[in-house]
Amino acid sequence: MTRRRPPRSASADDLLTTLGLLTAKARQGAERQRARVDLAEALQREMLPESLPSAPGLQTAARYTPARDGLDVGGDWYDGFVMADGSLGFSIGDVQGHDVEAAAFMGQVRIGLRAVALAATDPGEVLALANDLLVSVARDLFATCSFLRFDPVEWVVESARAGHVPGVRATADGRCETVQDPGGLPLGVEPGEVYPVTRRRLTEAGAFVLLTDGVVEGPSVPIETGLARVVRVVAAGAAAAATAEQLAAEVMEAAEFTGHTDDAAVLVLSHEAAAGAPRPPSPPG
Repeated sequence: MTRRRPPRSASADDLLTTLGLLTAKARQGAERQRARVDLAEALQREMLPESLPSAPGLQTAARYTPARDGLDVGGDWYDGFVMADGSLGFSIGDVQGHDVEAAAFMGQVRIGLRAVALAATDPGEVLALANDLLVSVARDLFATCSFLRFDPVEWVVESARAGHVPGVRATADGRCETVQDPGGLPLGVEPGEVYPVTRRRLTEAGAFVLLTDGVVEGPSVPIETGLARVVRVVAAGAAAAATAEQLAAEVMEAAEFTGHTDDAAVLVLSHEAAAGAPRPPSPPG
């Protein structure tokens, strides 16, 4: 009976060579992913405005931070600009999806909002026109958005919402709430969508804080819990007369408690009371 020779085991050199090839392949994949993330983040930061408009009695500030794990970058934005009638327009939003494609689409949405705001000043009309524009280009992505118009003459804020997380409003006497105004579908979903507008005269000093869901939601933190935390932060900041910059930094710091796996953006408008508006009664001392 002939005994079959057992197969020859791989030598140490063969194993090292195989391991080296696998390591190089893994490194190349990681480097490609890192390059895509770096590109997405660079696109995001380059597309965000260098500064925001302000007015006498109105301070503005914003913050943006990428996802904590560095992999989900590209969807969030904020913006502010002077509109055709001299009022100030502000937007904040979140593109569905991440990576380079989302960053590029975010730039299209932001530029589209600015473009349609040259023909319309009503926030609901601005969102409706931008929505129809995005639907017409037949992209697979969509975006949630809040658009706010500040009138420096009437001292009025008008706002509309397209499927976006509610903002937070506070007054200097410590009152604070989430702004649960009615809204419409996200931009780019259905043509002809209508976006209701809410109008407020700023009779008391305070702040509006607009944010994206990365600020208030995380893997183990539901959005209601995150919003409640931001409400507490904004209420305390408004009562202490914090500047817009201070308030934006404090809200973004609160976002760290969510362990957010999404990027996050905050936009703050801190305002004085309208001229001639009656002062609220002082709290009993």
